[in-house]
Parts: sequence; structure tokens; C-alpha cells
Amino acid sequence: MDSTHSHDVPRGSLGEVARVFLRLGLTSFGGPAAHIAMMEDELVRRRRWLPREEFLDLLGATHLIPGPNSTELAIHLGHRRAGWPGLLVAGACFIFPAMLLTLAAAWAYVRFGALPQAGALLYGVKPVILAVVLQALWGLGKTALTTRPRAAVAVGAAVASALGANELLILAMAGASLAAWLHLRSEPSPTSMLALAPVALHGAAVSATASVPVSLGGLFLFFLKVGSVLFGSGYVLLAFLRADLVDRWGWLTEAQLLDAVAVGQFTPGPVFTTATFIGYLVGGTPGAGLATLGIFLPAFVFVALSGPLVPRLRRSRTAGAVLDGVNAASLALMAVVTWQLGRTALVDGWTVVLAAIGALLLLRWRVNSAWLVLGGAAAGLLRAW
Repeated sequence: MDSTHSHDVPRGSLGEVARVFLRLGLTSFGGPAAHIAMMEDELVRRRRWLPREEFLDLLGATHLIPGPNSTELAIHLGHRRAGWPGLLVAGACFIFPAMLLTLAAAWAYVRFGALPQAGALLYGVKPVILAVVLQALWGLGKTALTTRPRAAVAVGAAVASALGANELLILAMAGASLAAWLHLRSEPSPTSMLALAPVALHGAAVSATASVPVSLGGLFLFFLKVGSVLFGSGYVLLAFLRADLVDRWGWLTEAQLLDAVAVGQFTPGPVFTTATFIGYLVGGTPGAGLATLGIFLPAFVFVALSGPLVPRLRRSRTAGAVLDGVNAASLALMAVVTWQLGRTALVDGWTVVLAAIGALLLLRWRVNSAWLVLGGAAAGLLRAW
């Protein structure tokens, strides 16, 4: 990628950044792969904020740091569009709608002892989301997998992911193998060790925590720790939360934890807003605010620190090869998640028809993905009635 890209597109206003990410935060159902697809549709294809190559580099960079990938991508894109204020505004606006909806769900859960019925909503949204993600995968794949070694890395990463290999290990091996391929054709260099940095980081960061009674400070610190060390998607979150909150400290029951994760899934925006729900159950509204702040704060810090390195990585041939490998593997991981999403989304003839209509509207008329999601939700609710 040419380092002049960042000067090709004019800077945007903070108002524009806020509007775009508030809307994305309100309509991006379906987990990280779906969020990334909607950002690609809105910001690369529609608004042309940045070229697809640069979008891929930012996506690859989010996989090299801990925290929620899609939220970090939103923060990167805000910074790319409107500088440091844009970094804060994009991240906050993407998180805020999900946080408010999760807070409302937590209040209803505590008040009425059950979750509002969300099955009908998801029934219509999931197949439409599948069409959005597949379209993004196709577009990003045409940009990222332009050579045989990159395509081979992507296939290897997809197989490893399907067999249950650790996401970080897959990304590290992908980066290292493309760097090694580059140097088989030129000369060796130590920079390919860059690819293994995330694995080393991950091993060093996970530490045991002593037993503590419920306190707002303890709640904040727990979620700050989770946000600082958790690699991969929001689905890895469940294992982290169960170990401490259910088994070690007894702050939550198993049923409460599963309900919290379910709310994170059926509200739009980041799956990490599960923290908002848990915070409310443990410490009321202040607990919800502190848990949310704790889990998302590291993402802003990591993006601010790593963002300026991305163009430099791209200028170094070895680091660029590592980034290409990570980008290819990122798309492979996204494809495996999409396959799993497809198995849960396409459950009968109605859902297959919804997915097909979604794909047709996207490819033929380029309908905005936000409208598709709302249409899918409406179809699901209509069918339930």
C-alpha cells in the first residue's frame, strides 16, 4: 500500500463521524464479522473514506492488539477520518447505543426476572446479516488474496480455525509464513518475529486474580483486566467471565452469565456490552457504567498507541508481508465465523428466502445494510405475530 493514501481523502467533520457511528452502533447486529462488513459497506464502498487496502490494514492491526476487534476498527476509522477527536467520538458513538439498550435490558431483567423475547427479532436479522457479511468477504478477499501465497495462507488459516486452533496462533503463523516466503526469495531478516509478538504478549498478560468481595472498584478493575488481555472475538469472553465471576467469586450464577451473553448477542453493536449487563446486576447503574468503561478503555489506548505504526509497518517489506499474512488470516477467521452463522441463521425456507432477498438487494441495488437489518427485524417480528 502506498503511504500517500492518508492524504488522498479529505478530513471529515466530527459531526459526520458521530452520525455514521451512532447509526452503525444502532443497526450492527450479528457480532464482529457483521460489524466489520457493515463498516466496509458504509465507509469504503459508499462514502469512500479510505481505500479497501487501507481498511484491510487497519482490520489486520486490530487483530494484533487485545480487545474487541470491531470496536477497535471503529476507533481506527474515526482517527483516520477526523484525527484524535475522531478517535474518541467514533468509539464512543459505536458503543453508546448498545450500552443504553443493554442497560434497559438489564433493568427489565432485574425488574421482571426474565429477558424480553428476542428470538423473533434475531430470526429475521441473522439471514440478512449473512448476506451483508458474504458480500464484504467477497470484496475484501479480492483485495487481500491477490497472490497464491496469500490465498494459501488464508486456506490454511480457515482449516486451522475450523479444527479449533487458537486464533492468535493462527494469525502469528500466517504473518510469519508470508514473511518467511518473502525472505526465501530475498534475504533473511529478524523482523518476521513481529508476527509472534501477539502470542508472547498473550502468554505474559493473563494472570491469576485473588478472591475479592463485590465492590465497584473491584468490578472496574476486573473488566479493565479483561479488556486489556482478551484477544479474539466476544465469544472468547464467555470463558473469561465464567472462570472469575461464577466459579471463583460467585458474583453471578451460571444462568445470569448466559443471559448476560445472550443480551450482548441480540443487542446491536459490540458483544462486549455484556459487561454493562453484568455491571448492572452486580452494582446497579454505577456498576454498569464502571464495567463498560473498564472493558472498553484499553481499546482506545491500544488503538492510539498502535495506529501510527500501521503506515510504517506497510513501508517495511518484511513487516508488510507479516501484515499481509495477518490480513489473509483475519479474512479466513471471518469466513469460518460466517459459516457458523449460516448454520444458525438458515433454519428453514423463510430464512433462506430472506438471505436471498438480502443478497439481491445488496448486489443489484446496493441497498444500505442498515435498512436491510431493519427490514429483516421487521420480517422476523411479522412472522412471529
